[in-house]
Amino acid sequence: MPLSQGPLYDFHFRPVKAAPANYVSHHDSVLADMSILTAGLKAQEEGYDAVCIDTMSDSGMAALRSVLDIPVVSPGKASMLFALNLGSKFSVLAQWPPAIIRYKNAVQEYGLSAHCASVRSFDTPPDFENLMEGKEETVFPRMLEVCMQCVEEDGADVICLGSTSMHQAAHYLAERLPVPLINPGPLTYKLVENLLALGLTHSRTAHPKPLVQKDGMIHAMMQAAAAHEEQ
Repeated sequence: MPLSQGPLYDFHFRPVKAAPANYVSHHDSVLADMSILTAGLKAQEEGYDAVCIDTMSDSGMAALRSVLDIPVVSPGKASMLFALNLGSKFSVLAQWPPAIIRYKNAVQEYGLSAHCASVRSFDTPPDFENLMEGKEETVFPRMLEVCMQCVEEDGADVICLGSTSMHQAAHYLAERLPVPLINPGPLTYKLVENLLALGLTHSRTAHPKPLVQKDGMIHAMMQAAAAHEEQ
């Protein structure tokens, strides 16, 4: 069956109103959950068919699934599980050392410790403005070096990029690695495409609706947070 040319969907990108400065602690996770929950809370009501969360932290995914019937897909768990369709052990490439614990916690939470070869960092602080742009000559080779350590020393047969913000390096790495590379952002788009084609969404048994849904409170909290950040 030939692959379709081009996307079968329209993207609407929506920023959060307020967010943590980084994603390295439980403090940050709570703020990220709230910000992404607020951003996607009305998606179904507004006529969207699905929600893709653009962070490997899977922030807000469980909360949004509890209030939305449309598919909600996030790349963290999805990348790790998809990697196991391609190999038996995966490694996660983290941007810098403070992020490593988050991936290790996620691997343990998802019950995938036996399938995770390693989590390694290429030790470059994140640049949320330029991402990987301008770093091709210096950072890309370092990323490749760390990926090869995952393969040759840790036994990984699939590599998962640890952030959607690394997408600019995906082609460079995929061309040079002897194992498959999971680029998390595009993976979520294709997963959503397939879920919609198959008429599938998350289980309501696993993600029960709240007995009392407090949308007004949620929006008020985030509006207050946004106003505070502007001060």
